[in-house]
Amino acid sequence: MNAGALNPADAALQRSFPTVMVPRREPVAPMQAAGERLLMGENGVFLEIDLPWLSVVRRIAHYTVPTAIPYGKVAESTELRCGAVPPELIGEFVAMARAAHPLETGAWIVWNVETKRFRLAPVKVLSQGTGSLKYERPELLASELRVIDCHSHGAHPAYFSPTDNEDDRHETKFAFVLGNCASSVPSMAMRLCAKGIFENVERVPSSWYAAARAEEVA
Repeated sequence: MNAGALNPADAALQRSFPTVMVPRREPVAPMQAAGERLLMGENGVFLEIDLPWLSVVRRIAHYTVPTAIPYGKVAESTELRCGAVPPELIGEFVAMARAAHPLETGAWIVWNVETKRFRLAPVKVLSQGTGSLKYERPELLASELRVIDCHSHGAHPAYFSPTDNEDDRHETKFAFVLGNCASSVPSMAMRLCAKGIFENVERVPSSWYAAARAEEVA
């Protein structure tokens, strides 16, 4: 091996997760394919995730000393490229959760890159209890991508548990929990998961609660 050359494993890792020095006088070059990279900016270190359905830039580190950094500034951003999820799919999942109550259940809301349409894809349940769920991921078309990972809490309120945190920390998705499933107005919690970044959605869309109520009446 030549002096200074990376071993093949490290070279492959760095190609899959590169670091880019952000220029001062022009925009940073866009990513050439879906994936992740680090952006080194004057104002910190940022994680960029670029997927067909979502683009996210978040700061993950600040500098702890006032060293002059000769790079440009980076701004945090979020672009939901797939558009809004139809409330009817939340209604479908509420119906699933009520049918499974008091046991937990799960499903994915997926988006088709080619047709630009969403659908609900139930997971394959391996075992389920009143406080646990083990499952296999649903089978998707090659053109389908997961947008929301849904699971229910049966009779318990909607919240994110330490187990959820561990399961979600390596993934990029929205996570959605439905609780108090027998209630006419179930509880809901949602957050953005971006490779260890968790951002709670403070206000779940009111149309989702309306869909849940409509499903209960039906």
